[in-house]
This record gives sequence, C-alpha cells and structure tokens, in this order.
Amino acid sequence: MIGSTFLLAAMMAAPSAAETAAIFTAAGARPRGKDWTMCGEDPKAKARIDLYRDLNSDGLIDVIVVEDSLRCYGQSETSFVLVSKQPNGKFRQMFASEGVAEVLDTRGVGKWPDISIGGPGFCFPVVRWNGREYANQRRQYMGKPCR
Repeated sequence: MIGSTFLLAAMMAAPSAAETAAIFTAAGARPRGKDWTMCGEDPKAKARIDLYRDLNSDGLIDVIVVEDSLRCYGQSETSFVLVSKQPNGKFRQMFASEGVAEVLDTRGVGKWPDISIGGPGFCFPVVRWNGREYANQRRQYMGKPCR
C-alpha cells in the first residue's frame, strides 16, 4: 500500500506551465526568452524552482525560487524567494533574501518552517514567520546557536 504522504508528494511533483509563470511572477522574475530572471543585469542568470511542496501543512503549495549570479548577488552568489499559493489560487511572496535557503524543522506561527540563510561564513541568520512576515529570530551554525 502506498502511503498518503507519497501520493501527496507525487501529485505536487511539477507545476504546469501557467502555474510556473504565476510562481515566477510572484517571485519578481521577468521572462527572458524561454527562461525567467530576477536579475536583469546578468545575461546568464536564470531563475529556477528549487522546492515545490506544502511547507506548512495547509494543503497549498509553497515554492522556493532560486537564482545564481555573482554579478547580482555578490559573495553569496545566490538569492531565493519563497512564494506561497493562497486560497484564491494566486501566489504571494512571503520572503526574499540573498543567500542559500535551508528549510528547518523548527516552526513559527501557522506551522511555517524557520529558514536559515546560508552564505559565506559560519554563523547564519534564521528567520521565523511571526504571522505577518519572516523576521530575524536567531543565528546558528550546524543546528547550534552562535553569535
């Protein structure tokens, strides 16, 4: 017997072309040829969907869009945008940052996961959803607090 978690994951495997366009638009990306970009200054920068699943168990899909570019994002060389599908079917931008997103097991309001923002160095900021926005909550490295 296949578990319901597996079936749910299989149903959320890939967005349609229309949903992909809505996701990139909500993330602030613009079409460039057959690709999408969040940074118009780098002709090689291409936005991509890095995560596509329900992060807070509300039955609606959440997406992390990522783009790599040294020219646009400096030393971190990457940025990400978290967007969430709303009950009305539209996508809403929840958070955006330069750096590498790591979805953590710890949670904020509404079961939204904390997000560690990685980059150069060893002590990374962690943001938590407070019901209105993702806000700085702590700093950590490899799951342990740091300053």
